[in-house]
Amino acid sequence: MGGFLLRRLLLMLLILALVSLLIFVVTEVLPGDTANMILKQRATPEALTALRARMGLDRPSHVRYLAWVGGILRGDWGESLFLNLPVGPLLAQRLRNTALLALLASLFGIPLGIGLGVAAAVGRGRWPDMIVTVTTLFAVSLPEFVTATFLIIVFSTWLHWLPAASLIDPAANPLLSVQFLILPTLALTLGLLAHIARHTRGSLIGVLSSDYIRTARSKGMTSRIILVRHALRNALLPTISVIALNVGYLFGSAVLIESVFAYPGLGRLMLQAISNRDIPLLQAVVLVVAAIYALANLGADLLYRWLNPRIRYI
Repeated sequence: MGGFLLRRLLLMLLILALVSLLIFVVTEVLPGDTANMILKQRATPEALTALRARMGLDRPSHVRYLAWVGGILRGDWGESLFLNLPVGPLLAQRLRNTALLALLASLFGIPLGIGLGVAAAVGRGRWPDMIVTVTTLFAVSLPEFVTATFLIIVFSTWLHWLPAASLIDPAANPLLSVQFLILPTLALTLGLLAHIARHTRGSLIGVLSSDYIRTARSKGMTSRIILVRHALRNALLPTISVIALNVGYLFGSAVLIESVFAYPGLGRLMLQAISNRDIPLLQAVVLVVAAIYALANLGADLLYRWLNPRIRYI
């Protein structure tokens, strides 16, 4: 187990190194000129030359890449070109806000999704299964921005229960303004819940039709004992992979959700970096999201081992 963990950590570092290289290459070939976008009407040839020298844009690409990676390893994420703020504290602040949304969505979406999937599988072919199947299929078919817009129309425009936008101070504690968190959290939860419910249902139906479950029934075990002690534990193994991928999905789809609700999180920060061609900030945000995906998949592998001790890592 220890050897597996060490190998996975090394592999994760290698993946992040490749991702950092890919990010740097992509930002290098983006159309437009960073110095030109910063100066705008003040972009005289002399000013452009001076700004490129100050930003290091006159240096070779490989030198700038090594300097960027070296700065990250030292804890120096650089400075935002548009906001004129250190990237590290800015990233930590926005990551906290997005992590709060992801945590709230997970706390509601994961247990509800598993519960609905179990109810649908146990009641296969009956009305609980039909309701869960239809509603979850509808939920996963809708893009996140459509779901978010629908929630705004219902709860803000029609019912006037909740604010349509989540405009809060990025540095403030979001928990002090819970009313601004409800709609973006609900939008994230619906997509997460639907994916988990559908995968749990399919996995559990397969397990319940297996030979060892039929053997357990023939021995006189009750349906509740079979479900809790035998079927559910094995059925959750594929679901863990879905949950791990959806942890990254929560941070990725936050780009759209935070834009719709104007929530000051990591996703909105990424869009601001793209629109303003803020290369240091964009590189940092994408690298953090990639690290979250990698850590989520590592956590899924460790949960596999906990749920099924027969799994051995080579």
